[in-house]
Amino acid sequence: MKQKTWPFRSDGSPFTALPLAKNHPISKQFSANHHFTKSHFLDRPIKARITSSPSDHHHRDFSSLPYDLLNKIASGFSHRDLNAASLVCKSWNDGLKPLREAMLLLRWGKRFKHGRAGVRANLEKALESFLKGVACGSSLAMVDAGLVYWEMGRKEDGIALYRRAAELGDPSGQCNLAIAYLQADFANPKEAVKWLLQSASAGHVRAQYQLALCLHHGRGIERNLPEAAKWYLRAAEGGYVRAMYNVSLCYSVGEGFAKSHPQAKKWMKRAADHGHSKAQFEHGLNLFSEGELPKAVVYLELASRAGETGASHVKDVIVQQLSVTSRDRAMRLAENWRPLPSSR
Repeated sequence: MKQKTWPFRSDGSPFTALPLAKNHPISKQFSANHHFTKSHFLDRPIKARITSSPSDHHHRDFSSLPYDLLNKIASGFSHRDLNAASLVCKSWNDGLKPLREAMLLLRWGKRFKHGRAGVRANLEKALESFLKGVACGSSLAMVDAGLVYWEMGRKEDGIALYRRAAELGDPSGQCNLAIAYLQADFANPKEAVKWLLQSASAGHVRAQYQLALCLHHGRGIERNLPEAAKWYLRAAEGGYVRAMYNVSLCYSVGEGFAKSHPQAKKWMKRAADHGHSKAQFEHGLNLFSEGELPKAVVYLELASRAGETGASHVKDVIVQQLSVTSRDRAMRLAENWRPLPSSR
């Protein structure tokens, strides 16, 4: 897997964009009228959600909430949160039935898309299942169906579904819509940044990374290196590997952060341990310069296997300086190495 997030200096800027919320208008309206938010009932014990004082009924008659508004609020709920919401009262249990059905359709759609659970991969059947979930009002299904449309080349249909999900406050829908607007065919950087800000503020790590790139380049928004570095760091802390690599480079060259070799080294190692091939190459070179030859061989071997051709040459030079025992041990470590889990 090759990642180009930091090009050669001859490319101009050291960062490049990839090819490719919380202030939900509906929840704002509902909170204003009912003094209630999505998390209000999810953070309370089940019994407390179902039973309430007379004053609670006076101010919050949850059972009278219109089904269409209820389903818009819950459209992006996880399976667990949806089940919890269904326990609030019988009215909610009845009203949320379409979204619970959408969860089953989503599960089948993913099985057809990826060929899981004994099901043969079939993109057409996956799309059919996702679209049935869309008909049930699920923003999660809108995102998945939009992605299938995008992969089929029906990009306008995909964007339409991303927008529906985004307008319902779905962070993934907002992020995907923004990335679509960063494409050459649909270029609208200012609109992209608007949706990235909403998605990133909701904690979506890919949106945080893409927003950082926009801030770094001044694309759709005024260039701001400290803000870019802040969003790189938030995405990196959330497990986004490309962001880990860019955080290291920010510390290394002093863009957005004050120069710090220890911080640069820490984040480069994290990116390498999560499978970033360029980080593995650069971390291997750093270990070589510090005299940690066996460790350097491990990372350079990993980088070489991932396609970093320069790493192989350096590794071969170092191997000549190792004993047979040290060399064999380093190669076994590389053979048994597995990347740490990440967001991407």
